[in-house]
Amino acid sequence: MFVNIVNALGGVGLFLFGMIWLTDGLKELAGPALRRALARFTRTPLSGAMTGAVSTALIQSSSATTVTAVGFVSAGLLSFPQALGIIFGANIGTTATGWITAILGFKLDLGEISLPLIFLGALARMFGGPRLRSAGMALAGFALLFLGIEVMKSSLAGFEGLITPADFPQDSLLGRLALILLGALITILTQSSSAGVATALALLGAGAINLPQAMAMVIGMDVGTTVTAALASLGGSVAARRTGLSHVIYNLLTGVMAFFLLTPYSALIALPGLQLDPQIALVAFHSSFNILGVVLILPFTRPFARLVTVLVRDKGSALTAALGKELLSDPALAFETANRTLERLVRAQFADLALRVRDPEPSRTDEARLRSLREALSELRGFIDAIPQGKDDAARAAQRASMLHILDHLDRLHFRCMQDDPIAELGKEHRLRRLSRVLADVAARCETEDGLTATESRLKKLRRLMRRQREIYRIDTMSRAARSGMPAEALSLRLEAMRWLHRVSYHLWRISFHMVKLQEGRAPASPHREAAMDVLTD
Repeated sequence: MFVNIVNALGGVGLFLFGMIWLTDGLKELAGPALRRALARFTRTPLSGAMTGAVSTALIQSSSATTVTAVGFVSAGLLSFPQALGIIFGANIGTTATGWITAILGFKLDLGEISLPLIFLGALARMFGGPRLRSAGMALAGFALLFLGIEVMKSSLAGFEGLITPADFPQDSLLGRLALILLGALITILTQSSSAGVATALALLGAGAINLPQAMAMVIGMDVGTTVTAALASLGGSVAARRTGLSHVIYNLLTGVMAFFLLTPYSALIALPGLQLDPQIALVAFHSSFNILGVVLILPFTRPFARLVTVLVRDKGSALTAALGKELLSDPALAFETANRTLERLVRAQFADLALRVRDPEPSRTDEARLRSLREALSELRGFIDAIPQGKDDAARAAQRASMLHILDHLDRLHFRCMQDDPIAELGKEHRLRRLSRVLADVAARCETEDGLTATESRLKKLRRLMRRQREIYRIDTMSRAARSGMPAEALSLRLEAMRWLHRVSYHLWRISFHMVKLQEGRAPASPHREAAMDVLTD
């Protein structure tokens, strides 16, 4: 008996490895296509639910679908109600694994061809091109599913007659609750509701449990996935935490509904002339209550979204609320979110600069705003550093380089905004006041402008103006100081204020220059000779 138990657990392990390999292979094959499909076809919660169900069924991973939806919400490409539709639909898509397991694994008995398929998958993984390697991993994972099912079937066959439905909690209120708890525990331990459903199908096929007991366990497995979702969302972005809570609430409500459907469904399949195979009846029940749950919740998606938004409020800096560790599993999505966050930071820094120049007197509000920007810059830099770096992805390397250039200039611009003395000096002399107003107006206009190319052109002209004025102002001011007997300290402060304007205009231009390169996906060019002149005379 002990050997059979160990072998059965090994079968579950093979099934889990198969799910991991199948999912990873399909994600590599369909990664960009999945993102395009979710963005293109999600317009309403209903279309989101349909897209989420199909996507999850194709790639066999509700987590991949959910993470993509979370990333789109963080990046502002989808609203939270639209993403909820995807998440609801993903629950339907996960039931496809049960049908594959029941029909191909238990009815067609594909265990005998699993080993040749694993061999072919290994060859493709070792010697094929990028797409063939991904297909090989998916094929090997697909075959491992059925090898695991075969091992579970043969191992549990040894318990036939030794373990019967009488050894499990009976079909009563407390018995059903105990079976739901057992199903949830299996899912928590295996971290996969699909593996739990496969185990229930194997136990049902071996006669160890009956259909009502198996249905109660499957309800528990659906509820058990909420623990995984909740744990995965801890420490994530606001969108991820809202998604995790949505998943928990929705699955608990669906589980309660399914619990009350146990008796009617058992009576339905017991009707004369409706002789369903117990394993098919089980996966049909699993799909039915998930589909019914989505149908009932979709009309209330927007109120549901408002409830979750109230329960999970924005915390920390709104500038970096989109960043979360859950996005790091998809580098392309992580870069897209980092890019959007960087744009928000640039606009916020430009707006802060305009405010500081127009009102030179520092206040507590200025200090709080600067501190928030500094923390946001640090958080974004840490997030970009944590994004996995591909070996042969030149485009992504160019993106990273542009982002690092922008962050460097934002840091230096942030430092300039904390220099109270030169900022205060800007309002004490006519030419400095005029040039500072020009700088503030251009920065404020860029903060609200959409066209990066137009912004870069305008800031380039501003930087050229400040460079010319710097030398003119230095000569004129020193001449006037010599004639009027201006104290050396006052002269030094005014010249420093002019240098401050020039330096700030340079950083503004370089930020916009690299923002254009980031949008175009090109590697940042070396600074032009005139840009180098700014640095040399700085």
